[in-house]
Amino acid sequence: MSLCGYLPRLGLLLLVVSTLSAQSSPDVMKARVKSFRRSAEQGDAGAEMWLGASYEQGWTGRKNFKQALKWFRKAAAQGQPDAENSLGQMYQDGEGVKQNYKLAAVWYRKAAEHVPDLGGAGQGRNNLGLLYFNGWGVPQDFVQAYMWFALTPFDENFKQAQSKMTPEQILEGQRLADDWNQQHGLKRRFRLLLF
Repeated sequence: MSLCGYLPRLGLLLLVVSTLSAQSSPDVMKARVKSFRRSAEQGDAGAEMWLGASYEQGWTGRKNFKQALKWFRKAAAQGQPDAENSLGQMYQDGEGVKQNYKLAAVWYRKAAEHVPDLGGAGQGRNNLGLLYFNGWGVPQDFVQAYMWFALTPFDENFKQAQSKMTPEQILEGQRLADDWNQQHGLKRRFRLLLF
């Protein structure tokens, strides 16, 4: 997988680190995680997602994938796109579960379908595109990869897919992206065709 496959996840991590402050002491981090837990235990989907992320990233000292999965699943059950994308990533990477690209695709697709794109949705689209590009858990399909990449701002993956396609395939991928945008009430996004 190219580095671009990890950029959305890296972006989430950088957002989290800047939000939680990289200079935080372990006690401050534990207090923030405790705050996430209080809200998560009351059913707050955002707090459930952040608590899952804290366990996945080991913000309290060590990683705990079992707890990460538990909280990501709770948030995903409420339709939280960042949690859905994170579950896809855990299945793709085999973190705390047996690696399963088909389940990764299921979770990425759930995240990808959210509108507006508030983070997890765009990451889900990009990650689903990568699965299609590489043929992991889904049939390799550059047209589908192109479509999902066209719905994200991640140009490198978009260009990689384009480089593997005929002009006819590119037009089909763009038509699929336009149809998706129309079905979801979004404006058409024009992407530069590079040959």
